[in-house]
Amino acid sequence: QVQLVESGGGSVQAGGSLRLACAASGVTYVGACMAWFRQAPGKERQGVATINSDGATIYAGSVKGRFTISKDNAKNTLYLQMNSLKPEDTAMYYCAAKLGRYCYGFGGFDYWGQGSKVTVSS
Repeated sequence: QVQLVESGGGSVQAGGSLRLACAASGVTYVGACMAWFRQAPGKERQGVATINSDGATIYAGSVKGRFTISKDNAKNTLYLQMNSLKPEDTAMYYCAAKLGRYCYGFGGFDYWGQGSKVTVSS
């Protein structure tokens, strides 16, 4: 059974930084595509970043240059470093996984964490 557990959310002022973590059990990051999504109140869920099993990454335009997705295969943990945060980054952030070495975009994810709330104040 795959379980993904996020941590590291919280409240920060605009311009600040936060780092999210996602610990996995039942799936190894070595052979999986991983991603971060977010959903703001009243809005649809959107993809933030993906990372292939080989470490190649893709970012949504709205976070490119500010956010960094990474993983530690030995710890089976996924990270999202968020810098220069803006109020519009306020959302529930979810990590997600799908089996397969390559992500090919933000579709088709099978496993989801419970979410971690990020609030950015102006």
